[in-house]
Amino acid sequence: MGDEVSEHNVKNCIMAELCLDFSINNGFHRLLQKSSCCNGDLCNTQTDYPKPDNKSTPNGKKCFACDGENCMKTLNCLGDENYCVKVTVVNQVTSRILGQFSCCQGDYCNSASNASPVLLLLLVPLMFSSLFP
Repeated sequence: MGDEVSEHNVKNCIMAELCLDFSINNGFHRLLQKSSCCNGDLCNTQTDYPKPDNKSTPNGKKCFACDGENCMKTLNCLGDENYCVKVTVVNQVTSRILGQFSCCQGDYCNSASNASPVLLLLLVPLMFSSLFP
């Protein structure tokens, strides 16, 4: 993973369930979100944005990750990343399920047998489409 950091500050309306802090790491890119939410009219006037900690160290948790066609790569999780994930992708043209989503907590619990290298890359735009319509 590179050391390049890109920061994006956003103000908008969001459902309370989506007002959260998270980290997603696929071994090539790491997305961190730190939120500060309020529920009054025009309450988000602050100009200082909360910053996520991007200097996390490995926490001992291990998950499978994809590197090209090889989905048996070991990913060392960082900071508070304590779940492994496998994602479901559906072909919109044929409505055929191409993969499945699951979260789990044991090391290597996201068996890579049916994983595809693009699955985690598709998860991020899906989340952002909900956050930033």
